Amino acid sequence: MNDASLTHQHAEHAHGKKDRPFVSLAIAVLTISDTRTEETDSSGRSLVERLTKAGHKVAEKVIVPDDIYQIRAKVSDWIARDGVNVVITTGGTGLTGRDGTPEAIRPLFDKEIEGFGERFRAISHDEIKTSTIQSRALAGVANATYIFCLPGSSGACRTGWDNLIEPQLDYRTRPCNLVELMPRLLEKLPSATHAHAD
Repeated sequence: MNDASLTHQHAEHAHGKKDRPFVSLAIAVLTISDTRTEETDSSGRSLVERLTKAGHKVAEKVIVPDDIYQIRAKVSDWIARDGVNVVITTGGTGLTGRDGTPEAIRPLFDKEIEGFGERFRAISHDEIKTSTIQSRALAGVANATYIFCLPGSSGACRTGWDNLIEPQLDYRTRPCNLVELMPRLLEKLPSATHAHAD
């Protein structure tokens, strides 16, 4: 969930300020694989290195097998915590019978960020051509927490982080970024009221 301090920083810098401060976020990394260990998890390690280099904090890093319910349970735990702003998963976004990350995560979304998957596949086309259609990378918001689901290859993680996730998790990115929306993610539409005549 979003840090309360973001509300103050957003209010202080949202109106007419040319320079914005960097806001460090707490990011949890989930590797989804039946075979990888901490020693062989190059994709998860790459994400941790990149997010810490960018100035963010690692809230937690975990490996779970390709099991829909274990994936959903871990991500559900993270989005219920006050100390996690962002979740990034790697693995399980392909088309095989064991690839169940989208099925595990999509039911948790309050809103899906469709543009993330669209742009990820468009950027990936430059690197892997038509093979990009096999990726079901996706992103969304759940309980004021951003969730990004990337493929399992370290190259795909680099592509997603460097080109899309890192810039959007930087409060200084113009014209807009995901960080500035964080204080408003739990806003609800006003309930419709209906008058009933007898």
